[in-house]
Amino acid sequence: MDDVSGRPPAHAAALIRKLSERTATIGVLGLGYVGMPLALRYSEVGFRVLGLDIDPAKVAAVNAGRSPLHGLADAAVARQGGRLAASGDFACAGDCDAILICVPTPLGRHREPDLSYITASMASLAPALRAGQAISLESTTYPGTTEEEIVPVLERAGLVVGQDAFALYSPEREDPGNPRYGIADIPKVVSGHTPACRMVAEALYAPVAKGVVPVSSTRTAETVKLLENIFRAVNIGLVNELKMLCQRMDIDVFEVIEAATTKPFGYMPFWPGPGLGGHCIPIDPFYLTWKAKEVGFDTRFIELAGNINSAMPHYVVDRLAGALNARGMAVKDARVLLLGIAYKPDVADARESPALEIFELLDRSGAILSYHDPMLDVFPNTRRLGARQLASTPLSAATLAAADAVLVITPHRAIDFELVLRHARLIIDTRGIYRTPHPNVVPA
Repeated sequence: MDDVSGRPPAHAAALIRKLSERTATIGVLGLGYVGMPLALRYSEVGFRVLGLDIDPAKVAAVNAGRSPLHGLADAAVARQGGRLAASGDFACAGDCDAILICVPTPLGRHREPDLSYITASMASLAPALRAGQAISLESTTYPGTTEEEIVPVLERAGLVVGQDAFALYSPEREDPGNPRYGIADIPKVVSGHTPACRMVAEALYAPVAKGVVPVSSTRTAETVKLLENIFRAVNIGLVNELKMLCQRMDIDVFEVIEAATTKPFGYMPFWPGPGLGGHCIPIDPFYLTWKAKEVGFDTRFIELAGNINSAMPHYVVDRLAGALNARGMAVKDARVLLLGIAYKPDVADARESPALEIFELLDRSGAILSYHDPMLDVFPNTRRLGARQLASTPLSAATLAAADAVLVITPHRAIDFELVLRHARLIIDTRGIYRTPHPNVVPA
């Protein structure tokens, strides 16, 4: 229980002091696109950092002074010297004063939340938990997860939360590939299970973020993260629906959005595409809609946007089928080249990419498939498609000419779209790359 005087309990005061003096050891569990930049940031400001990961390749890379992630320079890791290390032995977590959990929270087969990575992480940490530690969950999840999954594990370890140990939630705001906004440039929403936990959260994140934004509870902070991504998902759903309407009315939706963007107030642009991808936007809305059902609430607006966005890969395939049929061909046995399978441009990450669903739909229809992606040399191993023995096809005039159709899905800057236009016989453009009407280009 927190001190009624308003002073933090002894363990909290000691931890806050270590954090302010930067003598605390920070553990980061999960060295992916969220955890690795966070580990680097803590190391850069002077903390000793221990990365924990079940992937031995990532552990070995960090300990060798190399980056475990595509797009993160080796030099950024090498210059940390002895301040940054990694381990696959979770018993080492006992040496950490604060442990930040940055693991995936995907959806299950029926769009239900999959917290298995969180529960497995806490089970691995349990033997190493001790008094004076803070556990901070950063993964996107539904309201109540910290209370239901983090707090009980601390309590089963014999720790009084808010007095002996501290349960925090601070949602990640990482945007892979964004050169403008890194951790140091973004305010951090922080919360705790008790007031003392919240004080620890403020001390933990203040050294690395552009200010902290304390909120009243972990449930509030968990909902903040969902709102941020639902806002984007709903607006993308709106412009995806508008795109389908505009294509039927022979209106350039990209011109419409560009013109609307000139309004200096009350509007911000969102752009249509072949569907949603990444570790947050396609997933987070369904975390809230699932939790809402527990209290008998129907999130109709969110679900409608989710349904529109989820249907976009089918729309793209339908546009392809129509374009092939107009040329006397069928999808079956058509040679289709997918351009870009990452979920966003210039990032080597295919999590939840709409390209993967488009690939699956075309594969089921009997198309002969290949892909080109300068960021992903080998087709990713996914839970839905499994491992595919498929490598990125070099982009050349001959490759393009040999394809019956080329699907533009992810417009990496390294792709030569002029070359594509010169040599492809049919282009299905899901991103508005080719704005000038052309007989070989079909917008989708």
